[in-house]
Amino acid sequence: MKKTAETETGELGTREKRAPLPRPDWLKVKIPTGEHLDKVNQLMERGGLHTVCQEAHCPNIYECYAMGTATFLILGEVCTRKCGFCAVAKGIPSPVDPDEPRELALAAKEMGLNHVVITSVDRDDLADGGAQQFALVIEELRKALPDATTEVLVPDFRPDPEGALEKVATANPTIFAHNVETVRRLYPAARPGSVYRDSLALLTGAAERIGGDRVKCSLILGMGERVEELQEAIRDIFAAGARRLNLGQYLAPSARHIPVKKYYSPAEFRDLGEYATSIGFLKVESGPLVRSSYHAKP
Repeated sequence: MKKTAETETGELGTREKRAPLPRPDWLKVKIPTGEHLDKVNQLMERGGLHTVCQEAHCPNIYECYAMGTATFLILGEVCTRKCGFCAVAKGIPSPVDPDEPRELALAAKEMGLNHVVITSVDRDDLADGGAQQFALVIEELRKALPDATTEVLVPDFRPDPEGALEKVATANPTIFAHNVETVRRLYPAARPGSVYRDSLALLTGAAERIGGDRVKCSLILGMGERVEELQEAIRDIFAAGARRLNLGQYLAPSARHIPVKKYYSPAEFRDLGEYATSIGFLKVESGPLVRSSYHAKP
């Protein structure tokens, strides 16, 4: 008996043979070019740095750079997890670079940034998941750009989230972010190695330490979730203590990744954003091209 795509690959169908959904007009954006982007790329290469804007193929790269915001990817460009929606390379990561915090701060200063977002790959090979490197980067940024605000977008810091969270919270970033990404039902397939309740617990710990008005979370839509599941996830994130929420459309990086099951319309994003606001979120960004660091500046 011939297997279906469901039985072949599991609930999310990461290797389905069916034709991909046609991308709607509201998701078609012009690929940005120009001297500013060229300068940024040169700076990254010179310092051995990476931006998630480049690594994750973000559609808002030029808009964010023009607003003085960029998201740096620290702790290398190889992740120890294999999330089915992510474009970042998976494998065995390189050793932690002790010069990275200083090089990053110098690049941010030369770029003239006023809000610096720091994120990382998952580093399950490190005892603190990379938390100390986040803290060191914030320290160097304060020296180089004392007037800039900072934002950390952290992994779940397995195996010691409490200890790692304490290191990052003590460094006192302006905004603390951790992404739940998808609904509870899809976690095992979309985020192998991660646990839905653990992500919520990390948000709670951050809110208790620095205040929920400075804690942010994001969801990406279109991997097969139902609207009622999205509303449940939004309520769960609020109950965890976060008061900032970003909702954006999932775009499969390649045919090897989880396929897009639905493209949400701008009107549907507006409705979900209004729902989030109605239950008490203080800042909500909801739209097809919204990403975790979209309009990130507080």
